[in-house]
Amino acid sequence: MKFDVLSQFSSRAVRFAAMGLMAVVLTACSGMNLFGPPKIKEEPIVPAQALYQGALDDMDRQYYQTAITKLEKLERQHPRDPLTEKGKLMQVYANYRIGRFDEAILASDRYLALYPSSSEVPYVLWLKGTAYYAQIKDITRDQQLSRDAIDTYNLLISNYPNSEHAVDAREKLLVAYDQLAGKEMSVGRYYQGNGQYAAAINRFREVVERWQTSTHIEEALYRLTETYLLLGLTTEAKSAAAVLGHNYPSSDWYKRAFELLGKQGLAPQLNSGSWLAGVRA
Repeated sequence: MKFDVLSQFSSRAVRFAAMGLMAVVLTACSGMNLFGPPKIKEEPIVPAQALYQGALDDMDRQYYQTAITKLEKLERQHPRDPLTEKGKLMQVYANYRIGRFDEAILASDRYLALYPSSSEVPYVLWLKGTAYYAQIKDITRDQQLSRDAIDTYNLLISNYPNSEHAVDAREKLLVAYDQLAGKEMSVGRYYQGNGQYAAAINRFREVVERWQTSTHIEEALYRLTETYLLLGLTTEAKSAAAVLGHNYPSSDWYKRAFELLGKQGLAPQLNSGSWLAGVRA
C-alpha cells in the first residue's frame, strides 16, 4: 500500500516536471519567432518635394552625408518622380565632396545609364573623371586610376568638346599623362640600372612615342641616348640626342647627351631611317 502511494506521487511529480519543461520550451520558442517573422515597421512616406528640399538645405550647410540619406530615401520612395533624376545627380556630387570617390563613380555610372541624353552628362563625366583623378597615386604605384581618369576625360572631350568641363578635363589630362610617363620612366631606370638594356629602351621609347607632352620627354630621350650607347647602337644614340637637341636645345638633358656622345667622338645626328625621325617636331 505504501509502495502504491509513493508510485502515484512519483508519477504526478514526473507529469508536473514535464509540464514545466514544456512551458519553458514554448516560452523559448516564442522568443525564437517560430510562429512567424516579426513584423517590419513600415517606413513613413515623406513627400518627394520635402525630401529634395531637405537634401538641398543639408548641402547648403555642407551636411553631405545627411543629404545623401534623404536623396536615397527619395529614390527609394519615389522612383518615378521627376525630382529623382535631380536627386541622383546630387548623390554624385555629394559623394564626391565628402571624398567617397568610389561611391561617386558608382552613382555617376547609374546616372549615365538611366539618363544618357541628359544635359548634365558632361558634368557627370567630369565628376566621374575627377573622382578617379583625386585618387591617383605616386608613380611608384599602380597607375590604373590614371588610366581610368584619362579614359573618362577623353570621353567627355570627344563627345562634348565645347563643354566648360572639357576645358578643365584637358588640363587634368596632362597631369594624368605625366603620371603614366613617370611610371614608365621609373621602371625604365630600374631596368637600366640592372643591365636589362633592351627592356629599359622599350620603356623609354614608350614615353617618347606616347607621352610627348609629359615633363619626362627630355629625360626619356637622354636615357635612350645613354642606353643605346651601352648597347653599342651608336646610330640610334646619335638620333635620340639629335631629336632631343632639336626640340629642347636649352635642356640640361641635351647638354648631358651631347657631352656623353662627345666622350666617344660622336655628335648628334638624326638617321632618317630611325623610328625617332617621326618624333622630331
